[in-house]
Amino acid sequence: MPNWFAYAALFVLWPLIAIWLYRSKSVTEATLWTILGGHMFLPVGTKIDLPMIPPLGKESIPALAAFFGCRFIAGRRISFWGQRGWGHWLLLLFVLGPFVTAELNGDAVVVGGHRLPPMEHYDAVSAVINQLIIIMPFFLGRQLFRSVEDHALLFRILILAGLFYSLLMLFEVRMSPQLHRWLYGYFPHSWIQQIRFDGFRPVVFMGHGLWVAFFSAVTVIAATVFWQLKIKVNRFSPVSMTYYLMSVLLLCKSVASVMYGYTAFLLIKVTSFKTQLRVARVLVLVALLYPTMSIINLFPHQTLMEWTQAISAERAESLGFRFENEGILLKHARQRLFFGWGGWGRNRVYSEENGDDITVTDGRWIITFGEFGWIGFIAEFGLLSLSVFRAASVFKWVKTQQEMAFLSAHALLVGIIMIDQLPNASLAPWLWLLTGALLGRTEAVFDANRKQATFDLSSNSKVYQ
Repeated sequence: MPNWFAYAALFVLWPLIAIWLYRSKSVTEATLWTILGGHMFLPVGTKIDLPMIPPLGKESIPALAAFFGCRFIAGRRISFWGQRGWGHWLLLLFVLGPFVTAELNGDAVVVGGHRLPPMEHYDAVSAVINQLIIIMPFFLGRQLFRSVEDHALLFRILILAGLFYSLLMLFEVRMSPQLHRWLYGYFPHSWIQQIRFDGFRPVVFMGHGLWVAFFSAVTVIAATVFWQLKIKVNRFSPVSMTYYLMSVLLLCKSVASVMYGYTAFLLIKVTSFKTQLRVARVLVLVALLYPTMSIINLFPHQTLMEWTQAISAERAESLGFRFENEGILLKHARQRLFFGWGGWGRNRVYSEENGDDITVTDGRWIITFGEFGWIGFIAEFGLLSLSVFRAASVFKWVKTQQEMAFLSAHALLVGIIMIDQLPNASLAPWLWLLTGALLGRTEAVFDANRKQATFDLSSNSKVYQ
């Protein structure tokens, strides 16, 4: 049960902090700290459910605070659609698709005496509002992060956030995950899941050790880029920062995140920028094709389980459990393939005997696929992938090594974000912000090249005249 401070932090303290940030910092830095800081420090699961709009909590409050800060304090107009093209249509699908889903699920579902209510017009409107709030950090990132200086600022703040948060993480590794309970009055998840390898993995204020580990992997990637470019952060050596953050990541005791962070480190340190972009595109394609490969039994689930078995029997058992539940949920989702089952838990599978929920939804992809069908999956994962494909297409116009390093590493990071949505559901507002920032930067590179080409054409025309 949340204490009074949990509600105060969400609805009083964080909006005040956002106001201070937008009055004292640049709009890009204020937006980063408002959304990323909310993920780092606000309570998990504490919400207020108001009529019509989705419940307001950890994911929505920072996004709304950032939007109002940009618009009414910084005076920046936020475009919700941007340039026409694939991104424009994917955004339309993302926002309006759930409306269609709700309208197509007007029937109640009764299983084993358990009744799931029908979706109503009210739910359709609420779904659209919810999608707009979810995607808001993506819009902000796309519009605000346009220059190489913005790109450098983003990576720098990720490193600073990682260095500060590591102190809290190390405390919980030693003393057990207690900070959320001490500050907000309750523990946000299953305690047993935070015990690993005869010790604890940190939870801090993110809700689960997996999310902390993934955050740590992202900070390792950012620090590695600064090492490559020999850039210090507040007089800290980039080499020392990277090794320190890699050590902290190891203590998070999450196999997947350790693999993400350490593999990205090797790719950034050893391979070329173009190779990093190729790997990013491969990761994106795997994520996009995963539902199709799962449906037609082309994805090597059994092989992955055998590889995992060689590392850890416990991890192999956990992976097998996830794959088994994916199969059950996917079979259910195919009954309403294009627009899904909608909310109220209708995407889940229940026992025919007593109506008990018999499935576990771990991956973001199967949650989206079950709730919103193929259309919802294409919209959400298409938006995430768009920034990587755009980065690959504009890379030939990038001139400096610094720009190349930021662009290729950022694309690799987004590829990893997408891959993590297969086993986990880690797609929080700060990751939408990072994805939108990459798309905004690639669009700025494209616009600059188009203007240069127009200028050159105009200059040549005057010479011939």
